[in-house]
Amino acid sequence: MAFERRGPQRTARRGELHDAYPGIEDLDLLPAAGCRIGCWSEPIEDDRGGAPYDLIDLHRALGLQLATRDSGAPAAEAASQLPAEPLAFLRRFPTAERAARRAEAFLHRLLRRFPPSELAAVGALERLGRLRLQAPVPRPGKIVAVARNYAAHADEQQVERPGEPVLFLKASSAVIGPGADIVLPSASREVDYEGELAVVFGRRAHEVPASHALEYVAGYTCANDVSARDWQGVRGQHFIGKSFDSFAPLGPCLVTRDEIPDPQALALRTRVSGETLQSASTKEMTFPVAELIAFASRITTLEPGDVLLTGTPGGVGKARKPPRWLRPGDVVEVEIEGIGVLRSPVRTREPRR
Repeated sequence: MAFERRGPQRTARRGELHDAYPGIEDLDLLPAAGCRIGCWSEPIEDDRGGAPYDLIDLHRALGLQLATRDSGAPAAEAASQLPAEPLAFLRRFPTAERAARRAEAFLHRLLRRFPPSELAAVGALERLGRLRLQAPVPRPGKIVAVARNYAAHADEQQVERPGEPVLFLKASSAVIGPGADIVLPSASREVDYEGELAVVFGRRAHEVPASHALEYVAGYTCANDVSARDWQGVRGQHFIGKSFDSFAPLGPCLVTRDEIPDPQALALRTRVSGETLQSASTKEMTFPVAELIAFASRITTLEPGDVLLTGTPGGVGKARKPPRWLRPGDVVEVEIEGIGVLRSPVRTREPRR
């Protein structure tokens, strides 16, 4: 996952870890500002009685590993092996992923020898409450989306079920991260939700066969294809209706492909202010993920860091009677089995002063 730290930096304290590895004295291992790459962890109890730690800062863990090996420039080497910016990480996938897994394994080995508070003091362990999560890909090269990929959604719109994938583009500037606000634009009165499974690419895919398509996937995340229906439908402005600022929430994390062996076996639910309005399984897709990748890659080269939105199931606000448009104060939650919950509060834009 991508994150930024909140609050002041800690001061590392000398302890067993420093005694065992004097070389880390010369390494700046204090928490740094800016984007970082981390991974979830099962709760790690704090030996000092504080709240459990639940995230590993993979850059700090890798830098610590290199420092214990007396690497000449461990911070620079860690940044080289494991880029902190998500798009750079994906462009170096899978070598960066291997470095991340080595760092995670090393951190767990250290936990068998040293108090968790010391590893937290050098920035290798964190609590989610101190962090601001970012979108797994804050600014994708492109977002390719699929229309009417669930029969129930096509039926509720009273349109024909497609004979081949129907693709459209969505502006990458619409992306926001987990917990960030969906901002209702003054230009639309009919803003809708669409919970979807998102595919994030880790390899360049051009004219790939469906039988090998999933090999190009870095991982999966939750998405909300927010849509201004009055622009998309009545005005015929499909791209604009899908691309207002904040209309592409992604998160809460990237789950790597090996953790989801079958993307067609995931439960998907969308809740608006606690009410479940979409509930389906990805097995209900008309065109499965592998076929979508194969089809899209014949039209446009899919680059590392590109995102594919795989379509939404039935239950969107437009199809309800009366329509259920998003309102200020709503909270939209897209939950996908094996990935987590993408939570997005809804508000109006602040007036200009």
